[in-house]
Amino acid sequence: MKEFSNEVYLDFKDPAVLLKQKKALQTVRSQFGKEYPNIIGGVKVKTTKKTLSVNPSHPNEIIGTFQKGGQKEAELVVQSAVKAFETWKNVPAKERAEYLFKAAKEMRRRRYEINAWMISEVGKNYLEADADTCEAIDFLEFYGREAIRYSKKQPLTPNKGEKNDYFYIPLGVGLIVPPWNFPLAILVGMTCAALVSGNTVILKPSSESPMMGWILSEIMQSIDMPDGVLNFFVASGAEAGDYLVEHPKTRFIAFTGSMEVGLHVNELAAKKSQGQIWIKRVIAEMGGKDSIIVDSEADIDSAVQGVVSAAFGFQGQKCSACSRAIVDKKIYSEFNKKLKAAVDKLEIGDPAENYICGPVVSAKAEHSILQYIELGKKEGKLLCGGSKIREMDGFYIKPTVFFDIKPEARLSQEEIFGPVLAVIKSNDYDDALKIANNTMFGLTGAVYSKNKEKLERARTEFHVGNLYLNRKCTGAMVDVHPFGGFNMSGTDSKAGSRDYLMLFQQGKSIAEKIK
Repeated sequence: MKEFSNEVYLDFKDPAVLLKQKKALQTVRSQFGKEYPNIIGGVKVKTTKKTLSVNPSHPNEIIGTFQKGGQKEAELVVQSAVKAFETWKNVPAKERAEYLFKAAKEMRRRRYEINAWMISEVGKNYLEADADTCEAIDFLEFYGREAIRYSKKQPLTPNKGEKNDYFYIPLGVGLIVPPWNFPLAILVGMTCAALVSGNTVILKPSSESPMMGWILSEIMQSIDMPDGVLNFFVASGAEAGDYLVEHPKTRFIAFTGSMEVGLHVNELAAKKSQGQIWIKRVIAEMGGKDSIIVDSEADIDSAVQGVVSAAFGFQGQKCSACSRAIVDKKIYSEFNKKLKAAVDKLEIGDPAENYICGPVVSAKAEHSILQYIELGKKEGKLLCGGSKIREMDGFYIKPTVFFDIKPEARLSQEEIFGPVLAVIKSNDYDDALKIANNTMFGLTGAVYSKNKEKLERARTEFHVGNLYLNRKCTGAMVDVHPFGGFNMSGTDSKAGSRDYLMLFQQGKSIAEKIK
């Protein structure tokens, strides 16, 4: 087995590569509107209520019709996972890892197709979609190797007269609740980490991106993963989601999404249900309010480029996105002038045509973001953008920048999850660090400065899980930038790290007296 290495992104400047992606989009479009069942214990299950996945670029286009499970189906899926766990937990780690390696191979084979579904379902441009697919492949390859490493004999201090062993065993049945913004990568990462550790899972994908969950389920079926190990379950969050979190047979929940929902999940999971015999484990990544500090000694052009990329990549719909630029007063005017010029150059259009900026994911998201834009007009001054693009079909909003935003303003404190950037003036570097740490979150951050002493201070004083120096605050790579934040950004888990599989296992110690 080769050492792990990250998947290389496709070069869409290559005409041949570009043509392949466009052909894949045409193929995918010809499949719009099909219906997909839930998969419970290997059985296809349909429900009366349905979930529609729509194209945010053209909301009248139905990507696919999926199910909407309720409590009845939720109970079935739990029992299916419980039954499968009794055999799956005993499958050797090497064998479980082999499923992940086979899935990665199949994902590579279907790469252009998967990209095309993602471009259509959530509005990513070609590179953003391909990076998502690459990360999913990386998770499969990396966690497969990690499972093998964890299964090896663990070192212990010898004790005379005893034979001692320490090893890891799986937890049980897990509920996986991924987000829509990294609809394949995070979904695959959480799911395969749980599976390869010996657990069985109920995968409840986001209602905004159920196709990505279907693709993983389809791939796992194609490589003969045993029935009930991975259950694909599109369902009502309020009806079935809470039921699954509270179920006494649910051993753990892996969640990525908003702070509000994450806290709700954590609260429900903390309460003992009738018949429950364990404390449920919650692995949660809940978002951020991420800052890039632009110091007086920064390369301004480089900082502008980094801020624009981090703020408006995938329309700012990333928990790691830069939503606050904290700029030293000495360079504030120059920075804003260059920032406006750079943002005004961003091209907006249908991601199927590979425009840099596409739509936001849904009508609900669009409404929320536009409300924050109206708030920004009261809390600061509009530099550029500031409105919906009404002449375009779909949920398109102009990349928007406000300046002279106060550090305590709502626009500076609340996660917007859209193409809205707040520019905040700092008096000096001390003030900038103070502002950067003034939110309840602690996910990502960055500092642009040529001063090495200031960069060293940031290492200890800027309280985020992922800190970047003289580069943008988005774009974490598996086993290169272990990803996860502090405070209200989650439970301090680090996806893509060598610690991550520990969250899905428990240690067992055995001591045997010998002569």
